[in-house]
Amino acid sequence: MIGKICWVSGRVQGVYFRGAAAARARELEVSGYARNLSDGRVEVLACGEEAAVQAFIEWLWIGSSASKVTAVEVADARADIDQPPGGFVTG
Repeated sequence: MIGKICWVSGRVQGVYFRGAAAARARELEVSGYARNLSDGRVEVLACGEEAAVQAFIEWLWIGSSASKVTAVEVADARADIDQPPGGFVTG
């Protein structure tokens, strides 16, 4: 089980990016969240099996059909997360 935090830049707010991310995360059995940031990016937490999380991060570059992703920054999630969130939520 791994956790990654990602910051997605580009046209990613108001274009169903978070909803599409939630659907893809559920398909891959990745838990976490996607939430809009005030600077126009979307922050995504992805927790799960390494192969599933990596596939999800690759999908973040694609996004929804209306999005235009220009960058995806990835970092390890905080080591003090004892339990990953259940499911995948948007906010």
